[in-house]
Amino acid sequence: MKESLVVFAVLVSVIAWRNGLVAKNLFLTKAPLPPAYYSSGDYRSKCRIIDEEPQLKYCEDATFWDLKDSDGELQDRLLIVSCDPNRKAWNTVMGPMRDAIPRGALWVYDHKSDKVEHVSFEGYPAGHDFHPLGLEIWPSFAGNASNLFVVNHGRHNTTIEQFYMSPSKPNQATWVRTLTSKYFISPNSVALTSPTSFYVTNDHLMTRRLPSILGEVLPMTESLLGLPLGWVSHVSITPTSSGSLSTDIHHTFSAIGIPFANGAVLSHDGKTLAVASSSLGEVRFYARNSATNALSLTSRVPLPFAADNIMFDDEGALIVAGHPHFPSLIAVSKNKTDAAAPSWVTALKPRQLYLKHPETGAHLALKTPSPDFDMQAPLSVSKRVPPARSHEVETLYQSDGSHFPNSCTSLRDSRSGVLYVFGLYTEGILACKP
Repeated sequence: MKESLVVFAVLVSVIAWRNGLVAKNLFLTKAPLPPAYYSSGDYRSKCRIIDEEPQLKYCEDATFWDLKDSDGELQDRLLIVSCDPNRKAWNTVMGPMRDAIPRGALWVYDHKSDKVEHVSFEGYPAGHDFHPLGLEIWPSFAGNASNLFVVNHGRHNTTIEQFYMSPSKPNQATWVRTLTSKYFISPNSVALTSPTSFYVTNDHLMTRRLPSILGEVLPMTESLLGLPLGWVSHVSITPTSSGSLSTDIHHTFSAIGIPFANGAVLSHDGKTLAVASSSLGEVRFYARNSATNALSLTSRVPLPFAADNIMFDDEGALIVAGHPHFPSLIAVSKNKTDAAAPSWVTALKPRQLYLKHPETGAHLALKTPSPDFDMQAPLSVSKRVPPARSHEVETLYQSDGSHFPNSCTSLRDSRSGVLYVFGLYTEGILACKP
């Protein structure tokens, strides 16, 4: 018994030491953020909140739907958003789990017309819950329909829903099938590798679905201690017969040991998968073997917030949104009076690691990143975390929660230059023009 207590004490001490800076940034201190800051200019004139639709709120994830011609050239781009106005009554990640009846919804936004439309479902089973989290859609080529996959946190289990969406009816999604697996413990985010295959993160091993007090205590313990119990899987589906709703699911574990594995996204060349670890306040980059979908960890980038969802922009920068103060987010979820959770959005750009010979291009020396970076922001990232050797980090947007709170997702459209930000418990979409 004594030896067991010693081992336990050592384990807790190691976890506490490893997570010391994370605990300070995310839990113990509240960052002195400004009311709002936008890197491309005055937020009061550059940014607006799209909130004409009252049910467009509590949006957890968003993805671009690229419409391409037969040669693969981008012709148009729509924005698809997953929202759940019932999130404060049904949240299988943070809690509570009181009422699963009111459904969430998908929305589509057209930047050119500045129009938001509710996405109606065709063929969706009656009585089937819909509480969307992560989603991603395959591009459309020459007007063809696209496969859309959405994580669905229903009352009995978490599934992944497959839909078809056609550019001719962008406000309509036709339900195809529900994907279930014993390995779908806590799916959170999907990153497509083909029209019928994807990576999916599982954020926790111990979830709110556990009975009684276990569901209250164990998931929070896993989150707060940064226990490495999350993982990334690769899933591919094959219909058992033509036109059949039943399908064979091939599942493989691609990366394990990720504390609170949250958002995931595949680079445009398909060679890199980025995964957000919310509990450790970092993003992990993995090299992908496209033949086997195996992943190899290449770098980790610390951030001053709990990284939530992530997305590569057209130029290859990774846009990361997250939560700088977790207790404030919990207070908002519990409807505490005057609660406001801050927001922080950054761009991660690959850094040139070596100095090169001006003539031969040979590597001469390993660059040492400066400890002072992101200095244009009111509160720079460098004041909270050390520099990453692999990536430069720049603040795009930050707020103490008074302007646009609890950022969970951000996307940047390099064509228009617009930065979109979404809040987990916030009404509308923040759109900031360049």
